[in-house]
Amino acid sequence: MTHAYRGRLAPTPTGHLHLGHAKTFWTAQQRAVQHGGVLVLRIEDLDRNRCKPEYADDLLEDLVWFGFCWQEGPDVGGPFQPYRQRDRQSFYHQTWQQLNHLGAIYPSPHSRKDVANALRAPHEGDREVIFPVKLRPATWEVATEPGEVNWRFRVPDGEAIAFIDEHLGPQRFIAGQDFGDFMVWRRDGLPSYDLAVVTDDHAMAISEVVRGEDLLLSAAKQILLYRTLGWEIPAFYHCPLVRDAAGKRLAKRDGARSLRSLRQQGITPEHIRESWELFL
Repeated sequence: MTHAYRGRLAPTPTGHLHLGHAKTFWTAQQRAVQHGGVLVLRIEDLDRNRCKPEYADDLLEDLVWFGFCWQEGPDVGGPFQPYRQRDRQSFYHQTWQQLNHLGAIYPSPHSRKDVANALRAPHEGDREVIFPVKLRPATWEVATEPGEVNWRFRVPDGEAIAFIDEHLGPQRFIAGQDFGDFMVWRRDGLPSYDLAVVTDDHAMAISEVVRGEDLLLSAAKQILLYRTLGWEIPAFYHCPLVRDAAGKRLAKRDGARSLRSLRQQGITPEHIRESWELFL
């Protein structure tokens, strides 16, 4: 990267933060410090049915308690406000307009499941549903607004999307085989997870995206969006998922391992960071 390092924390307030979030976020903060860079806090609260204001307030408190320190965010401001996704709809609409002008996306009435999942980041165990090419329209009417219809990005079938993950090394996914035409806009007027984070990471000049390895495939989709839009592609660093003794990935519903619960037990952040595995 030719510019200064800018990393980000991007929690979703659908529950209390747990040890898995803390460990990944701590890696993000460490990398920002190591590079002498800036750390941005962005609240990813697009899904208003699942994201609750009380969780957003609690996560700020829990992050501060754990020892996180960000230089830009909803509580401290910064040059790229606002730092809550629910307040950034105009940015996402502009991205839709650019993709539409380029002919890179098309209206699609298919798949209720895809619509339901479009707002959230993928999770481990989610099966990647390859959108059937036969359902891709040959032509469609030119639109100036998204309207009440879903929109998909047309992937370059058979093309390899390769990149170097800063932690996992070389990665390679085949468009049309590992993933198909993916949702970028929902019929209810909201952007998908992939469109929203690409828009925000670009607008906020994020130079490296640190997150869980369950989002590795999303990186390939997002690279296609960056490339199509002519935007600089950030570096990616995907962290191993934190698992319990049975090998199961931690989830927000597992309250016993939430930062809030550990704090209430009198456990210190320093103790957690010294021995993560003791609390799994």
